[in-house]
Amino acid sequence: MKTVRLELPEELLQATRMTLEELRLELAIHLFEQGRLSLGKAAELANVPVWQFQQTLAGRGIPMHYDVREYEEDLETLRKLGRL
Repeated sequence: MKTVRLELPEELLQATRMTLEELRLELAIHLFEQGRLSLGKAAELANVPVWQFQQTLAGRGIPMHYDVREYEEDLETLRKLGRL
């Protein structure tokens, strides 16, 4: 798996008044809401278990949009992680 590094000025992170983990979560939530990431990939970006990401979405009143393609992506992710 290839990785991509994103560099942000520390001042930018400080301006958000968020930790890096909080920023990752917010980005993941936004991309999920926009339909740009599946549930599994968004949870992966947020670096949290899927169930925890689902709870976060529910707590914010963000509806699930889960179709066959996303299900297949999640299955593939689980296979890669050795959980299937």
